[in-house]
Amino acid sequence: MEDTQTLCHPRRVDPALPLALRKRIEREFSDRWKHQWGGKFVLHGRTAGPGAVRLDGNDYLCVTGHPDIVRAQIAALRQDAESVVQSGVFLLGDHPAHALEKSLAGWIGKEDGFLCQSGYTANLGLLQIIADEQTPVYLDGLAHMSLWEGARAARAPAHAFRHNDPAHLERMLQAHGPGVVVVDSVYSTTGALCPLREIVEVAERHLSTIVVDESHSLGTHGPQGAGLCAQEGLTDRVHFITASLAKAFAGRAGFFTAPPSMRYYTLISSFPNIFSSSLLPHEIAGLSATLGVVRRSDAARARLHANTARLRASLANAGFPIHQGSEQIIALEAGTEPATMLLRDALEARDVIGAIFCAPATSKNRAMVRLTLHASLTDAELDHVEQVAVEVARNLRPWEWPIARRNRLEANVGGA
Repeated sequence: MEDTQTLCHPRRVDPALPLALRKRIEREFSDRWKHQWGGKFVLHGRTAGPGAVRLDGNDYLCVTGHPDIVRAQIAALRQDAESVVQSGVFLLGDHPAHALEKSLAGWIGKEDGFLCQSGYTANLGLLQIIADEQTPVYLDGLAHMSLWEGARAARAPAHAFRHNDPAHLERMLQAHGPGVVVVDSVYSTTGALCPLREIVEVAERHLSTIVVDESHSLGTHGPQGAGLCAQEGLTDRVHFITASLAKAFAGRAGFFTAPPSMRYYTLISSFPNIFSSSLLPHEIAGLSATLGVVRRSDAARARLHANTARLRASLANAGFPIHQGSEQIIALEAGTEPATMLLRDALEARDVIGAIFCAPATSKNRAMVRLTLHASLTDAELDHVEQVAVEVARNLRPWEWPIARRNRLEANVGGA
């Protein structure tokens, strides 16, 4: 006889998955789960304790909880009684979202722009409307996945060029003709800085459109944090700038610039803009206040860059092959996923918290623990990370990782 609990809350059973889906999961996932990950989700380590050094977030300037931002958010929540949750394409010209778009664009050095739900949708929505089946899109081999998905949404022929290699980009343009050239200013897995001036010059020679994703440089580089394009004096030569506002802005939104002549074309053509709800009033108010905080954060930017220089030097001295980057993102590329889990566990056991990146965020067998630095790291915290790095290196011998061997081979070939 069934008990009362079962009668009131009968056990729910999902229908059996289709055979094709079960086969796909078996083909693409089951081996990783059982044999490489040992039945544990690769991205989930231990919970960070109260004394842990957290190097797994993107709040580079440590603006979370800033009183100016909190006050703006609370005021918006208390005052807002009549806002309508709807797609951003319906917002009229006097809406606070448009004021924020103008402020962000002006700060970057552009005339107009668009807020989106995320950096992913910003890249997807922009590429979808500036490329098509007849427009080749040339993407750096390490360009963010959202940029590749944008090219696919546009049904554009996508061509990868070698990472940070303007000469290879030039050969690709010569072979396939003018199109859209897409790069990140700072690459999200390695912290590599784009050779932006050389890329822009190649694109201009071939009459191509230039898109720069400034997600990891907006707020951290350039005058008042206006980004790498501004730092290099290239803003007026770059057609479109995109960014996630979930990094230095510590919010949950995205943004891309576009000339005023494209405003209504974008509103009626960019699918993420059309089919996503607009940001909520307290989010807009918080981001508006954050812009002011970020612009005033020169001291935090200086600390971030000093922390980056110090820790990169210490990790390199300890034997970690981190030559592929230079900025506040540091890739400890162990290679295989099991090796990366060992590295992550060794760091976490010593209260240093990073984040595993693996396929599809990286190439197969190029998994890594990514460390992201921030402005509020203390000398004591940096001392701790440096001591842990020496201990871990002694046990895991990072100078024997595949990336270290490749680097030595390339150096020997280059010197021959």
